[in-house]
Order: sequence, then C-alpha cells, then structure tokens
Amino acid sequence: MAHDNSSDLNPKVTTMKDFAKLADYSLVDSLNADPESDSDGNEHHPRQVFSGHYVPVKPTPLPDFEYVAHSNTLFKELGLDDALTLTETFQEVFSGDLSNAPAPMLRSGWATGYALSIYGAEYTQQCPFRTGNGYGDGRAMSIFEGVFKGKRWEMQLKGGGRTPYCRGGDGRAVLRSSVREFLAQEAMHALGIPTSRSLSLFVSKTEQVHRPWYHDGSQSTDPEIMVSNPVAISTRVAPSFLRVGQLELFARRARTNEHPNALKELEMIVQHLIDREYKGEIDLALPFSKQLIKLAELFRERLSSLVANWIRVGYCQGNFNGDNCPAGGYTLDYGPFGFCEMFDPAFQPWTGGGRHFSFLNQPLAAQQNFSMFCKSLEPLLQDEPKAHEELLQIRDGVIHVMEQKVESMWALKLGINQYDSELVLQLLKLMVSTRADFNMFFRELSHVPKDVSALCSTFYIEPTEEQLTQWQHWLNQWRIAINADEQQDSVSKAMKQVNPKYTWREWLIVPAYQQAEQGNYALIKELQKVLNNPYQEQSQEVEDKYYRLRPEEFYRMGGVSHYSCSS
Repeated sequence: MAHDNSSDLNPKVTTMKDFAKLADYSLVDSLNADPESDSDGNEHHPRQVFSGHYVPVKPTPLPDFEYVAHSNTLFKELGLDDALTLTETFQEVFSGDLSNAPAPMLRSGWATGYALSIYGAEYTQQCPFRTGNGYGDGRAMSIFEGVFKGKRWEMQLKGGGRTPYCRGGDGRAVLRSSVREFLAQEAMHALGIPTSRSLSLFVSKTEQVHRPWYHDGSQSTDPEIMVSNPVAISTRVAPSFLRVGQLELFARRARTNEHPNALKELEMIVQHLIDREYKGEIDLALPFSKQLIKLAELFRERLSSLVANWIRVGYCQGNFNGDNCPAGGYTLDYGPFGFCEMFDPAFQPWTGGGRHFSFLNQPLAAQQNFSMFCKSLEPLLQDEPKAHEELLQIRDGVIHVMEQKVESMWALKLGINQYDSELVLQLLKLMVSTRADFNMFFRELSHVPKDVSALCSTFYIEPTEEQLTQWQHWLNQWRIAINADEQQDSVSKAMKQVNPKYTWREWLIVPAYQQAEQGNYALIKELQKVLNNPYQEQSQEVEDKYYRLRPEEFYRMGGVSHYSCSS
C-alpha cells in the first residue's frame, strides 16, 4: 500500500502557539469598532451602542473550570490534534481566560449588535432603552478568527459573560442548554445540514446561576420554579456569525440617517458578508449593485435549501427571527429548537413561539426573514432604480424557490422522480391520523415494504381496520410510483441516504445533561458517537436504546416536549 503523506504535509496543530499562527481577524481589521467602547474590552455593563460594527469585550472566565467534551470531527476538519484539549492554554482560552493567549491572538473578544424583527415586523420595544440600540450578543463573544486548511472560521464563546448588549442578564449559559447546543450542532452537521459547529465545552465546578424550570414530571406550559444550574461555556464555530438582524440594524440607521457614517457602515458590513460567505460565488470585479443582486439570489437559494432540509429531518428552529437567521444560510442559535417525533404539522417546542414558527410553517418564516434581508439592501440601491427593481423581483420570487425546494425534498424522502402533491398530502394526513413518528416512519418506509404491517411499529396509536385499509391503498400507490418491483434495491438505498435512522430525541438527551451536572460526561460522549452516524445501521444495543418511540410519560412533559427560552 502506498504511503499517504498528506498528514506529513499538513501536520496537526498540537500547541496553542501553532494555533495562534492561524489567526486572521478580518472582521476586526476591516470593520469599525464602537467609537465609545473601551479598547481593552472592559465592557460588562448594559448600555446603548449607537454606531460601529462591534464592541471589544473581554470574556469573564469560568472559575474552577473543568473540561467536558470537544468535537473530534471538527478538530479533524480544522487540522487540530485531539491532544490540544489537554493543554493548559487551550483550556484557559476556551473557558474564557484570554490573558495568556499567545500572540498574535487578541487578548479580548468582540460582541456585535443587531436589530430584532419577528416574522417580518420590526421591533424596538423589547430593548431596555426602547430604541433598539441595546440588542445584540448579550452573552456571546467571538474570541478568534483564523484560516484553517484554507478555510476561514470564527470561534465564539457562548456564556462568556456580560456584554453591553446583556440587557441586565448575567451573561452566562447553563450546562443544560450548553450540552444541548454542543451535541445538536454536530448532530445537524452529521445529518448533512449547514450549521454552526461545536469546538469544546467547559463547565464551572463552583459558579451557579438560577433559571426558571419545571418540577419533575410537570406538564405545565410555563416553568414553575427557579433552579440552580452550573454555568458553562461552549465554543461554537462558523465561517462568520453575520446575521440578517445585523444587516437590519445598519439598514435602519441608514434609512433614518442616524449618524453621518450610517450608510457607509451598512455598505461595509454587506461587503464584509460577501467577502466572508460568498467570495467564491460573487465576482468582486462587478459593480457593487450587481454584487448585491447576486448576493440576494445566492442567499435565497441557500436559505430555501436550508429550510427544506430542516423539514427533511424533522427539525424545528422554534424561534426563527431575523437575528437567528445567519446571512450565510446555515443553522444557528440552538435555543428553543426541537425535533418532531409524533408527526404534527404545527409542532412547536418553544412555549413562546406560536404557530408562525411551527414545524411546517418554517418556509413562511424564512420568507419573512428573506424579505427583511432584501429590505436591508435597499438603502444601498437608492440611486440604482434598475437594480432595486431586480432586488424586489428576487424578493418576491422566494415563495416559488422555497416551494420548489420543499417539493424536491418530499420527492427525495419518498424516492419518487418528481413531486406528487396528491401522494404527499394523502401520506401526511395518514401520518397525522395514526400519529406516526416522523423520522422512524420514513426510515421504515425506506425498506420499501409491501404490507402496511411493516410500518405499524412507527405509529403511536393502534390503527383501526379502516385506517389500515387506507394505509395499504396508499402504500400500493406509492410502490407503483417508485416502480418497486423493478427498482426496490436502488430506491431503498437512495431513501436511506436522506431518511436518517438516528436523530435527536429530547427524552434521550435529558439524562446526558442531568448526569453531566453530577460530573459524569460518559453519556455525552456516547451520544456524540451515535448522532455522528445518523444514516448508518449501528449495533443492536444502540438500536434498542436510541431507535424507538417516545414513551408515553414524556409527552406533554415540561423540559422535554416543550420548554421556555431560559438557558
């Protein structure tokens, strides 16, 4: 066998000194700091931020920190040696202490502001100053930006302490929500869905904060008690953390000419978005107006594909506001998210989310975010009427692009060559009537059964004779549509590549963070392995534990079937 010398050419990073050499702070170097900010990053009290693209902020280190986990998968992609996590400097930096970060790493991070829009409506009243100048990263700050194996990544601490945008909060994330986000980001990546990623997770052995939560076994919608939680810092990684809400903030300021540089700052952040997220797809030699048109087209494509993929695997974002919508077109902010188990088109894991952010309404929510994205570009085209008209056409066309992506997704899930609305709608009605488990049903269907009895194990209720007859009729029609008698094997193989076997089941995640609170991280590592291989068959032991219907006692249980946004 020939010697593979690729690892010799790209040796793994084993020290933080070598890690630091990869630093390349494009955001800090090319955008404006808030002119009223403390350049040393001592910015830990809420205040209004009137201009600038970021505020320098020093993280607040975790006291008595302990390493919990890291992503072996992401480390490999970045060219980092797993042993790096054992080094003192790595643990200090990613638990929030930058004081010993090796040059040329910065000794402070940065937090960014954004505007709030909910389902296409602009809001300012939730801002403590009633102006909108207090929205932004309240407990998240980026601490590193660099180029790994030719690809740019930004690293952001979640739970790293207070920033000017903290709105009176404590700036911390609790271990419960940090474990969820740490596992979910890598699980989504394994499912083939664009997402922020997880680098590492640390917990404090001494610092705790209080958060509202539920009594054990409670079926209450709202939390009933305050519970003490260990604080944690997870590091999430993405090509950038630029959000639609950020563009909205600068566009609002430009529209009202809030300060002399308002329009210029909007132009700068949009140009930075192009450089960070679309550089290989947009010709930078084009006039800026044409770059903006191409940007809108590309983002529309990415966003539509993303939401179709969410539905494919049963994912519901829960709170898909403009500030939770990355302008690079990937998944971000794993707060009130959930995965649909018993199929319900109106599934919504967040008690404060409403139907407008529910499972099958996500394409509509995405369209609203895209509309706000386009609105944010409009001030830059005020002197370009032709380009402005093109932008509006792209905006109005999102409904058709989204529809096409979603229809293609259903066709892929069913193994049919083209979307058949009657076949899909009949199926969804039957799934609701027998309370089918969304992901288990499609995985079992991927075996291309002849008889409906093979699917009954995915139903949460015993089907009636009439329902069985309806199911069998649908199954017969579907088998004709895929030409099952001649193409069963090829269709089955293709379907198993889009219908995962192992997906997020909240009731199986809860024990992981409960055990972690007692200092036992074994289940986190077990879940990492299972969720990193969602399409593969795994051991019988894994199947028995992780591939089963949700037990009855977990339905309607607070903190499992639904939860507030407290984290």
